[in-house]
Amino acid sequence: MKRLAGMLGRALSSTARWWPQVAQGAAWVQGASAILRNDEGLSADALMVRYRDWLAQMDSATECPDLPDTLRKALSHFVKVSASYGGDVFHCYRIAGLPRTNNALEQAFGSLRYHERRASGRKVASPSLVLSGSVRMPAALFTRTGTVTRDMLAAVPQDRWRATRADLERRRQARCQRHRFRKDPAHYLAGLEKLCDELNVLT
Repeated sequence: MKRLAGMLGRALSSTARWWPQVAQGAAWVQGASAILRNDEGLSADALMVRYRDWLAQMDSATECPDLPDTLRKALSHFVKVSASYGGDVFHCYRIAGLPRTNNALEQAFGSLRYHERRASGRKVASPSLVLSGSVRMPAALFTRTGTVTRDMLAAVPQDRWRATRADLERRRQARCQRHRFRKDPAHYLAGLEKLCDELNVLT
């Protein structure tokens, strides 16, 4: 125990100059966490305004001349990445039961991949999950909360349904084209050159 205490003491002494920066950085992160925890039960729009105001304050803090460079770079990166998420951070406050953008959402994706592997017998997730994940993931999560009825499906606007099917088909065709290129690049490129020549003749 004395040896361990000595090692810890030397480690703390050698890193003592960094601890004020670590404490300040932790305080900033905890400030963001306190806002997103939403203990006051604010609406998504009100919470988004408060969080953006907080980001603006943190952005102003990076201009402080007394701020160490390492802490300034870390804070600038945090503000930039947080701002890039935009309103996507606040969907969970608009939709009841939607996992927050933390470990709960990570666990939801992990659970889906686990059941996908068990159902397909694969060791990894099916490639089709990546291709049609924008549809399969919400459907898988929703069916855990209740039963999907015919009336619910009939209430979906047909134009949105057709647009989603068209988008999935475009993604499928793009995947097929990549597969054809990898299988026989020379033949694939020759076909493109022939198509380009035909277009030049028509023009």
